[in-house]
Amino acid sequence: MKRSVVSYSLWLCMMTLLVLGQSAHAQNLPDFTALVEDAAPGVVNISTSRTIQRSGPDMRGFGGQEIPEIFRHFFGDSFPSPHGDAPNHSEERQSLGSGFVISADGYVMTNAHVVQDADEILVRLNDRRELAAELVGSDPQTDVALLKIDANNLPVLNLGNSDELKVGEWVAAIGSPFGFDHSVTAGIVSAINRTLPRDAYVPFIQTDVAINPGNSGGPLFNLDGEVVGINSQIFTRSGGFMGLSFAIPINVAMNVADQLREDGHVNRGWLGVMIQPVSRDLAESFGMQDAIGALIADLDPDGPAAQGGLQAGDVITGVNGEEVDRSSTLPRLIGRVAPGSDVSLTVMRDGQQIEETVELGSWPDAEQDGSQGSNEQVRLGVSVGELDGELKERLGISGGVEVHQVEAGSVAAEAGLLPGDILVSVDHKSVSSADELMSIVEELPSDRAIPVRLYRDGRSLFVALRLE
Repeated sequence: MKRSVVSYSLWLCMMTLLVLGQSAHAQNLPDFTALVEDAAPGVVNISTSRTIQRSGPDMRGFGGQEIPEIFRHFFGDSFPSPHGDAPNHSEERQSLGSGFVISADGYVMTNAHVVQDADEILVRLNDRRELAAELVGSDPQTDVALLKIDANNLPVLNLGNSDELKVGEWVAAIGSPFGFDHSVTAGIVSAINRTLPRDAYVPFIQTDVAINPGNSGGPLFNLDGEVVGINSQIFTRSGGFMGLSFAIPINVAMNVADQLREDGHVNRGWLGVMIQPVSRDLAESFGMQDAIGALIADLDPDGPAAQGGLQAGDVITGVNGEEVDRSSTLPRLIGRVAPGSDVSLTVMRDGQQIEETVELGSWPDAEQDGSQGSNEQVRLGVSVGELDGELKERLGISGGVEVHQVEAGSVAAEAGLLPGDILVSVDHKSVSSADELMSIVEELPSDRAIPVRLYRDGRSLFVALRLE
């Protein structure tokens, strides 16, 4: 009997300690209720619609409804129309995203990809008002867009300092995943200053906050209820959340938004170099102890770097005192400096560290110089110019455009395009001008390899590129 009493007392003590431990653990977890109550009114839902032209039969043949998937399995997109051969038809597409209010007079921030190619943009506020929005401007390089709605006295979110974020810090997101308004998810900062393929200008915040389609453009908060980022991308193999989500730091986004509000576009510094990573073997060959920096593989002879005394083979390891730890860091540091500004570059040359000062130029597309014929192809990530008659005659071609610059991490860079390449055809369509290239690129399908024919060093070759 005594043993039973002792056993029961021991069990009771253990259960008490367990409950107390769980209570203490719960007290250490963050409480987001006050944050959500204060911040939710400033978070908005964004819906867009656009009309696209489709060729072939209308797949909404059954009373205007979409053809069932089982019929697509057998017939694909060529399902026979009940009315015979159908002409080209238009189709309206809609998409959903999130955003947030940054000024009481109606400015709203979201992702550029949320409103890309939209014919109509609607912003639904927390009080259920739906207002048409004007696109002030968007910047695909950072995936930031600024909208304006006709409203006043709107609830404005407090902006934090994303430079102060630390790995392991708690953060929360509010958005409209799958159209479910004002859904709240939370997690921690997994990493900072992440560089993603094709996003050389953004030092992303990586989190494990659950982000799904519809969250794009919504705010990421710290525990003080301040916006520290814009939820932009997820890494997934299934189409859903897998614990890897990425946000644009609010400091980067606000710099872009201020320029969009002021000028309608973003001006970035341009160095005029083609760079590559520094491997350990290359570092050793250059007399460097660590494999850091951005190696200059080539220069635009008329670009700022060449005019400032930089050379092929130089390794840039610092910009204005900030370390260039890897090649992908350089475009971000240069891109955030205004054109016309002087930058101090730390350079390794012949095993010696030197300092060079270079006055940055503007990306060729921003110079508005018609004589150069430059035009940045945003979807490809290249800047191109017209060919002179002498070069055409020497190559024996009647058309083509010359690649002036290739943006690091872009589709063009991944395909292996280089400054100086002469593009003569894309997807088997001849290219004779920058405008013609732009028209062809706009019509290219996504997620399919596209053949590009070019001349390099006088020789013709093909490369394949894949658009997303």
